[in-house]
Amino acid sequence: MIDAIGVTKGKGYEGVITRWGVTRLPRKTHRGLRKVACIGAWHPARVQYTVPRAGQNGYHHRTQTNLKVYRIGEGTDPKNATTKYDLTEKQITPIGGFPHYGIVKEDFVMVRGCVLGPKKRVITLRKTLFPQTSRVAQEEISLKFIDTSSKWGHGRFQTSEEKNKFMGAMKART
Repeated sequence: MIDAIGVTKGKGYEGVITRWGVTRLPRKTHRGLRKVACIGAWHPARVQYTVPRAGQNGYHHRTQTNLKVYRIGEGTDPKNATTKYDLTEKQITPIGGFPHYGIVKEDFVMVRGCVLGPKKRVITLRKTLFPQTSRVAQEEISLKFIDTSSKWGHGRFQTSEEKNKFMGAMKART
């Protein structure tokens, strides 16, 4: 188990409905309906910090805890996406590369779920501070299949050789 520390995707200046999920007011509301109806009592004569307000959304420093590590691999290994059950010789990079990232050339860490931030943003990985004792955290991982089909569109082939075999000669390769 590891923790990921980084900065989330920036979303810019947003209103209360998008930023905090406040309910929209009825259609006939005077002076706008994408607002908070009441921002507090007369006294205290200031707005409390707990009241949802418009402002910056995203680009916040966050720590994501207890990510399960599925695999640590070398980017140069030609069989880094091969598993015990799927013996196809293939690399971790999908056909056409990862969208907005490209080809994996360096060592990589595969974790369960998602990690904060956009593609190419630097994140810090550390050993988790609170060791997990649950059965789910302690169970052994056995990956059966790693999908390397194209992430652009509806990919159906796992390797370019498989695609070329199915499609045949599309055009002269020079």
